[in-house]
Amino acid sequence: MPPVPTRRMFLNLPVADLARSVRFFTGLGFTFDPRFTDEQGTCMLVGADAAVMLLVEPFFRTFTTRGPVDPAAQCEVLVAVSARDRAEVDDLAARALAGGGTPAGEPQDHGFMYQRSFLDPDGHHWEVVWMDESADPAAAG
Repeated sequence: MPPVPTRRMFLNLPVADLARSVRFFTGLGFTFDPRFTDEQGTCMLVGADAAVMLLVEPFFRTFTTRGPVDPAAQCEVLVAVSARDRAEVDDLAARALAGGGTPAGEPQDHGFMYQRSFLDPDGHHWEVVWMDESADPAAAG
């Protein structure tokens, strides 16, 4: 298989209240790039090569001819972020729930992989995942 080229990923999500979203994700430990932040949106830094653009819905609509889904009733995307270990999965999920998120399912423990899910205040589905990359998933059963 050829090497995967290095690319940055920007996920764009519509939000109803930008300040509320910034407070929520700041509480989870995320930071924001002030160069790409104004009253229309902000660039939430997820990793060296990944960012989430939180865009107020009217501004989000200028990027597409299709309307956004209603995240309270539909799921268009599951956003997954990695954690260093199981404890960080639990910590991040607990902070999300304490900060205004809602549970999106029961924790899932597959031995080599552990995850928890929550909905952010706008209803977008987030997964926090730890995986033992040295383990063989097929051996887990």
